[in-house]
Amino acid sequence: MQTEKTLSSAAAKAGMDEKTARKYRRSEKQPSEGRREHDWRTRRDGFADEWDWVRAQLEVNTGLEAKTLFEELVRRSPGRYTDGQLRTLQRRVKVWRATEGPSKEVFFEQEHRPGELGQSDFTHMSELEVTIERQAFGHMVYHFVLPYSNWEWGTVCFSESFASLSEGLQNALWQLGGVPHAHRTDRLSAAVHQEIHPETFTRRYQGLLKHYGMEGRRIQAGKAHENGDVEQRHHRFKRAVDQALMLRGSRNFRSREEYTALLEKLFEELNAGRRARLAEEMKVLHRLPPNRLESYKRVRVKVGQGSMIRVDHNVYSVHSRLMGEEVEARVHAEELHVWYGQRCVERLPRLRGQGKHRIDYRHVIDSLVRKPGAFEGYRYRDALFPTSRFRMAYDSMKKSLSAPHASREYLQILKLAAHDSEAEVDAALSQLVERGEAIRFERVASAIRSGRPVTCPREIQIAPVDLESYDALLESKEVLSC
Repeated sequence: MQTEKTLSSAAAKAGMDEKTARKYRRSEKQPSEGRREHDWRTRRDGFADEWDWVRAQLEVNTGLEAKTLFEELVRRSPGRYTDGQLRTLQRRVKVWRATEGPSKEVFFEQEHRPGELGQSDFTHMSELEVTIERQAFGHMVYHFVLPYSNWEWGTVCFSESFASLSEGLQNALWQLGGVPHAHRTDRLSAAVHQEIHPETFTRRYQGLLKHYGMEGRRIQAGKAHENGDVEQRHHRFKRAVDQALMLRGSRNFRSREEYTALLEKLFEELNAGRRARLAEEMKVLHRLPPNRLESYKRVRVKVGQGSMIRVDHNVYSVHSRLMGEEVEARVHAEELHVWYGQRCVERLPRLRGQGKHRIDYRHVIDSLVRKPGAFEGYRYRDALFPTSRFRMAYDSMKKSLSAPHASREYLQILKLAAHDSEAEVDAALSQLVERGEAIRFERVASAIRSGRPVTCPREIQIAPVDLESYDALLESKEVLSC
C-alpha cells in the first residue's frame, strides 16, 4: 500500500484477492491477529464413555501403548469400535502423556574441559563382514575417545576381558602421548564387580588406574547415554570403516596385520582434523609413566597326570615332561604363555569362553604309543586328528583291522608326523587314499623316506554354467496358470 498507487495492484503483488486486501485494510490487524483459536470439537468423542478406564490404566502403568488399550476396548465391546478409530485414541493418549502424564528423564548437556576425561568401550564389528583369506573375521574393537577434542584410537580384540581392556587402554594412551585426569567405562565385568560390590572397581583395574594416575569413573547400570561420546563415535567410526572398505573395493584381507594397518590409517585420518583442540588437551594431560603395565594375568597351576593344565575354566595340554610340576600361566588377550624355570616353554592360542580344550598331539603322543589301548576311549580323541586325512586314514584302518591294531598303526603314523613332518605325512596319506591303497604305517614311512616330491593338490576345474535352458524359459510365450 505504501509503494503502489492502487489497492488492486498492491493486492496482486501481495498474492491475494482485492476483497481480502480491502478487509485487512479496514480491520487494521495482521492476519494472525484475526484468527480464532480452535477450542471446540467438530465431532462426538468416541472414547468419552471409556476414557476414565483408559486413564486409570495409564496411571497404573505408563508404559502401556495406545494400540494395546484399543485392542482391549475392542475385546470388551465387540462391534463398537473400528480400526479407523485407533489413531484418535493414540492422539488422546499422546495429549494425556504431555499434559497429565509422569515427567520424563531430562538429559543435561555437559561441558567438556580439555584433558579432563577419556571414555572407552568395546564395539562389535561383525556387521562390516570383514574376512581374512575369505574366512569370516569375527572381532571387536576397544574404542577410546577424548570427549573434548574427539581424538580416538582403537585396538582389535575378541572379548571384553581385562587383558583386552588393559592392552587397548594402554595402546591408546601411548599413542596419544599423555594421560587424562579420569577414565570412564560402562559397567564392564573386567573393571567393575558385578555381584559382590557393584559400586567398586576390581583390584586389577584399580592397579591399572593407579599406574597411570587416573581417576576411575563408571556409568550407572542401563544408562549408556552417560558414556554418550564414545557411543556416538562407535557409530561414526564403523560408518567410516564401511566407507573405506567400499572405496577399497573388497572386504577381504590377506592377513590380520593388513586389516589392522587400514584401521590405524583411518584413525590417523579422522584425528587429523582435530589437531587444534587436541593441542589444548596436550597442554594439560598428565605425563605417561616410565613404562607400560603388563596386560596379562599370572596364574600358578600344576600340570596334572593327563599332561594338562586348567586355566580360566579351559583345558590346555603341555609337554609331558612338565607333569607334576608347577608352572606359571600368563594369560594375554589372545595367547597363553606357559613359563617354567624363568623360561617360556609354550605359547598357545587362548581359548575364549569356558569348558573348551586345546590338546596338541605332540605333547602326549609318546605316552599314547606306549599305551595304545587308551586311544579309543580318550576323552579328547578328536583333537588327535590334525587334518581330515588323518581321520580318514584311521577310519579306513578300522574297517580292515581290529580296533587295537588300528589304534597302534594310527598312533605310529601320528608319532611320525610329530617327530618328522606333519605336512609330509598328510601328503602321503592323501596319496594312499587317492590311489585306494590300504593305509599302513610302513607304507607312509616308506613314502616319506623315498624322498618323492609331495604332489600339489589337484586343481578342480568347474565348467561354466549353461544358461541356455533359462534363456529358453524367458523367451517362451506359454502362460502357466497357478
